[in-house]
Amino acid sequence: MLSIFPSKDKSTIAIEFAGKATKEDAQNLDRYVQNNFEENEKFNFLAIMHDIDGMTAKGIVNGVKFDVKRWKQFNKFAVISDKKWIEELAEAGTHLPGIKARHFNKGQENEAWDWIKK
Repeated sequence: MLSIFPSKDKSTIAIEFAGKATKEDAQNLDRYVQNNFEENEKFNFLAIMHDIDGMTAKGIVNGVKFDVKRWKQFNKFAVISDKKWIEELAEAGTHLPGIKARHFNKGQENEAWDWIKK
């Protein structure tokens, strides 16, 4: 389940994720972007990732649709997690054109905010 929480930066969407990604999560996130950012306005993500049970097929498809639709708007991704595979996924994100991604360990939330606001 994805939860959006108050951000410390107007250009950053702050989310917390645990459990399974669903179609509704992707729809809620897309709706949030539509309501808070102009069509071509850049934004960042700060994501706190907890235990992830997996994703539903619809959740994956809709997550990819969201990514493709908003690709040109992505700027920075700060991922906070103590899971090694999530760290590796965040590091892989650094190879995507035009996007900066960085992993932070649990307890480094302030460092993540500092980096994303630069």
